[in-house]
Amino acid sequence: MATHQRLGDLAEALEAEGADELRVHVVRRAREFKRSWVMMAEALVEVRNRESYLDWGYKDFYSYCSLELQIKQATADKLAGSYVALKRHAPAVLKRDGLNEQIPTCDAVDYFAKALRKGPSNDSEESAVDAGVVNELKHAVFEEGAPVSDLRKRFNPVLHPKPEGAEQMEAIRRATAAVRRLERMLDEIDGLRRSTRRASLDALEALREDLTELLERTKAQYARSA
Repeated sequence: MATHQRLGDLAEALEAEGADELRVHVVRRAREFKRSWVMMAEALVEVRNRESYLDWGYKDFYSYCSLELQIKQATADKLAGSYVALKRHAPAVLKRDGLNEQIPTCDAVDYFAKALRKGPSNDSEESAVDAGVVNELKHAVFEEGAPVSDLRKRFNPVLHPKPEGAEQMEAIRRATAAVRRLERMLDEIDGLRRSTRRASLDALEALREDLTELLERTKAQYARSA
């Protein structure tokens, strides 16, 4: 049975039992989750803040999300975090109907929220990013409605700059992987003369060793200059 159907049946069963109104409400929103993530996220944040899941027999918020709503922990965190960021930084978006006025995707808001966080703690929103970049990102997410794929292309170079030498090392890794693939392909070719196969494999092995050595030298070089 599909998750959509299971949740529909559960909502009806809970309602028939006279369950907590909020509980039934959240299950129904989980059923419509794909259509409106903001509604689902708002309900989850309310349940989490009120700790209603304890009254419903669940030991913690994530057990409730997983067992009753079929929502994984990572998804629950993304929804809740995105809703909190939306409410804090763009509350006017919550009034949009999603039809005449576009609502940004959960992934896009999640990208924005993560850009504001400083350090490993998800509770911190002290941004180490330049204010101009934050404003540009905010406009792209909440006004342009840019998809997360576009956001990554535009802002990753600023938000997550690659260390010096990263492109060179990545090129060496790709070349090494290509050599390994070619070695495997030669082994699968029938009719190739043994001497030719052996000479080719030896040459490829030598090339792979040179690339591995070059990669280690490059790593050491940039480590010393860091």
